[in-house]
Amino acid sequence: MDRLLTLEMFVAVASEGGFAAAARKLGSSPPAVTRGIAALEARLGTALFHRSTRAVALTDAGAAFLGEARRILADLAGAERALRGAAAAPSGQLHLTAPVMFGRLHVLPVVDAMMTKHRELGVRMMLIDRNVRIVEEGIDVAVRIGALADSGLKAVRIGRVRQMLVASPAYLARRGAPHGIADLKGHDLIGTMGPRWTSEWQFARERWRLPAPPRLTVNTVDGALAAAEAGLGIANLLSYQLAEAIDAGRLIALLEQEQPPALPVHLLFEPSRAALPAVRLFVEAMQARMRMAGLG
Repeated sequence: MDRLLTLEMFVAVASEGGFAAAARKLGSSPPAVTRGIAALEARLGTALFHRSTRAVALTDAGAAFLGEARRILADLAGAERALRGAAAAPSGQLHLTAPVMFGRLHVLPVVDAMMTKHRELGVRMMLIDRNVRIVEEGIDVAVRIGALADSGLKAVRIGRVRQMLVASPAYLARRGAPHGIADLKGHDLIGTMGPRWTSEWQFARERWRLPAPPRLTVNTVDGALAAAEAGLGIANLLSYQLAEAIDAGRLIALLEQEQPPALPVHLLFEPSRAALPAVRLFVEAMQARMRMAGLG
């Protein structure tokens, strides 16, 4: 059986969670997909799936091979697009991921403009406040805020954001404003759950360990923002999350002289994706968006 076809079958079974679903996606039959996976496993000399009457799950070898299979298929698709002269016409599906609020404020407007101009382009957005596995989850471009881990992915820096402490005018009227980092010990603090949360807050010249868990902890940035605006305490959030509330006077920035260095904002993607029309257009549009927003 054709090697590329068996790779497509493997990726489809892994993505769809079963042979029948993969067959429907590929316009094939379950027996044909079963034969294709068996041929691929025989060629590789290892089982790629655990099979039962109720479920299909990747083996350790299958999970390790999935990223490589997706990369091979993506490279082939990119080469075919380039050969067809499709470089100037984004089309197909663009898979993106970004933090929830950043995606809503900055990625969605870019996606809206791209889809309006290019009718053959579709977009799948995963807005989530955690770092997803780009290759394994089939992501074309990921927005990452903060320092990057070493990887084989291509990174394009598009902007920067700052950590800020804020509180509402009502809270400050009731409790007073901290004049230094040590003063935070006597205040109500608002914590969040997610990849940015830590029990140590970074400032310009020191890391300050919270003396106790925050009095209030919420699981979304929107929730922490709403709690701060409601006067429940001091929140530690990022500048793009706070810009509207600060401009409107609902929140006031604190200890600005102690702000740490800005955090970089990058777009991450596999090097093989760089030449894809939709990826190239998205990168350029996000660079322009960040400059326009004063975050470039």
